[in-house]
Amino acid sequence: MQKIGIALAAILGCLATTAVLAQQEPQAVRQTLMKGIGQSVGALGGIAKGERPYDAETVRTALTTIDANIRAFPDQFPEGSERGMDTEAKPEIWSNRDDFEAKASKLEQRSSSLLADLPRGQQDVQKAVQAMGQICSDCHESYRAKK
Repeated sequence: MQKIGIALAAILGCLATTAVLAQQEPQAVRQTLMKGIGQSVGALGGIAKGERPYDAETVRTALTTIDANIRAFPDQFPEGSERGMDTEAKPEIWSNRDDFEAKASKLEQRSSSLLADLPRGQQDVQKAVQAMGQICSDCHESYRAKK
């Protein structure tokens, strides 16, 4: 019963976040979405490294957040949002939009696949983190400016 409550809270949190984000500047929204993905990857990384015990609900919640956030992410780059709010977005996002969206779609497909067949232990989580990490790194290398 407690796990159902945790999952329900995570889903409601995602919905509430989506409603709030819809009213903000796209730069702020995409930064919030990426922070959520980063926190989720951090939770998965702790399990993958053996720093935290495997917990199916933690894994499900993290993957649900990654999946929801990456689905919303590409829409947060309308024309005119190339600058402002200390953005790290490279101009190539707008000049190579199809590739940018394809990279986001690849992470979405991976997270959806992992949700459908949830990693069942530390080694599975480790493999999942490595696979998603490659996708994230590829996109960040192409489309995120280094500070």
